[in-house]
Amino acid sequence: MLIADAQVHIWAADTPARPWVPGHAHRAHRTTPFSKDDLLKEMDAAGVARVVLVPPSWEGDRNDLVLAAASRHPDRFAIMGRLPIDRPEHAARLAEWRRQPGMLGIRLTFRQGHEARLLTEEAPDWFWPAVERAGIPIMMAATGLLPHVGPLAERHPGVRLAICHLGLVRAKDDAAFADLPILLALAKYPNVAVKASALPRFSSEAYPYPRLHGYIRQVFDAFGPRRVFWGTDMTGIPCSYRQAVTMFTEELRFLSTADQEWVMGRALCEWLGWPLSI
Repeated sequence: MLIADAQVHIWAADTPARPWVPGHAHRAHRTTPFSKDDLLKEMDAAGVARVVLVPPSWEGDRNDLVLAAASRHPDRFAIMGRLPIDRPEHAARLAEWRRQPGMLGIRLTFRQGHEARLLTEEAPDWFWPAVERAGIPIMMAATGLLPHVGPLAERHPGVRLAICHLGLVRAKDDAAFADLPILLALAKYPNVAVKASALPRFSSEAYPYPRLHGYIRQVFDAFGPRRVFWGTDMTGIPCSYRQAVTMFTEELRFLSTADQEWVMGRALCEWLGWPLSI
């Protein structure tokens, strides 16, 4: 079974030559940098074949590290990169976006006002039509913004949207799933998928986080095996990488062997256009 992680960050140190975004240091998952070589060791130990690299917000809109990693290890890494979307002239970059080595799409965090307006305003804009023309998949951290995803999916049916971390509220246990009904309603849009990523972070329990299982079942029943992508956000979760794998492969008894093959990697790769053989 191919195991492909939908999200992991790698990053370098905050230095004058390569500074982080001012005031964002507190967002870093760890106090020390986490490199592609660090990640490869974790992947090999946990039995993870592939990872989608997502540049972290604290480093800003740069893709240099992930591009270097994917170029060096195209069989292990692909990228959902960051693009400054505050100026329409960047539309020209989208036509060539997926020609960068390993680049499969774009990840949006909506942490800035101009980003949030891409979801909350219905006025025509340059970004979504350009993304749709270029066939670029989007991963989005849409916490608190889920009501706006449906109208977007309807206006741009050619844009594949994957919602990070199930759109969970920043809380623990039942409170984290306050917006679950909104998420489940989005399953009616065939161009919307979900990343079942970072879930241990939203639990006050210890592994295997049994209170999460029922919620995951609801998401799986709504979206099906081809639109639920296993992921970890590995540097920010309170369990081992191997446990993040076995929570799905051994503890979620409602997943059949065929379901696991889709959820644990095949569905993600097909959604993003990452060939199963490289």
